[in-house]
Amino acid sequence: MMKPDSQLFHRLLVLAGLSLLVIAFTFPLVWMFSYSLRSTELPPPNRLEFFAPPFAVENYQIALNRYLPLGRFLLNSVVVVVVAVPLTVMTASWAGFGMSQLSRRAQALLFGLCIAWLLVPAPTVWIPRFILFTQLGWIDTFAPLIAPALMGTSPFYVLLFYIAFSRISREVYDVARLEGAGPLRIWYSIALPSAAPSVITVVMLAFTFFWNDYVSPLLYMRTLFNYTLPVGIQLLQQSARSNFPVLMAASVIMVAPIVLLFGLLQRFFLQEQIDLVRTARTTRLNQP
Repeated sequence: MMKPDSQLFHRLLVLAGLSLLVIAFTFPLVWMFSYSLRSTELPPPNRLEFFAPPFAVENYQIALNRYLPLGRFLLNSVVVVVVAVPLTVMTASWAGFGMSQLSRRAQALLFGLCIAWLLVPAPTVWIPRFILFTQLGWIDTFAPLIAPALMGTSPFYVLLFYIAFSRISREVYDVARLEGAGPLRIWYSIALPSAAPSVITVVMLAFTFFWNDYVSPLLYMRTLFNYTLPVGIQLLQQSARSNFPVLMAASVIMVAPIVLLFGLLQRFFLQEQIDLVRTARTTRLNQP
């Protein structure tokens, strides 16, 4: 056993390491937010500074309205993620649940296909998708941006759900079938609640994917007002190349939802992990 002094030193060392990591990851975000409030009338700083008065909150209004309709681009991104993220969770969990109910041989085959699809470079599907969406008449609509959610968005999300559902005992599924529950009822009432950490993880990853998607709007959109926020940030950089406070304000608008979502869901994810550990310990202690 470790001595109390060595335990305290180990905890302080871990705390110091975690503190350094927090500072390293939050420093760029704090500096970006600080610079977004810098007045455009001030000369560029010759040294590192934070929150130099006077604070120019109007930089955010300028970023949203003056150069480009960035507010419209923001609304378009919100519409895409509001539709695509729940759809991704539903379809990816369906696929993962279906895989978990197959035979071991079929599971191994589909698992290998998912891994193989993850190795395919994204640019190789741009041309086939463009031709397909053109034939369907979806160009210059939100449909091509949301379409990946119909197929689970990524095989990685399917594998996350498959692994989570595979941990549930087969007997639980069999008992539910004997009680008359159908596949959708078993998925909704048994499998999905048991995979809460996977649901939260897929929500965060899918939100980040659709929110940051730059290539798809650039490929499929033709009208300026249909662009999403990532393309709008790039256009703003070209229109206000020297207005760094306004560019930083637009970057804060781009990054803030991801940071807020991660901050909100991370707490529930950690709590779920703590509950699982407590349950495992309780089960082990109650065993004879």
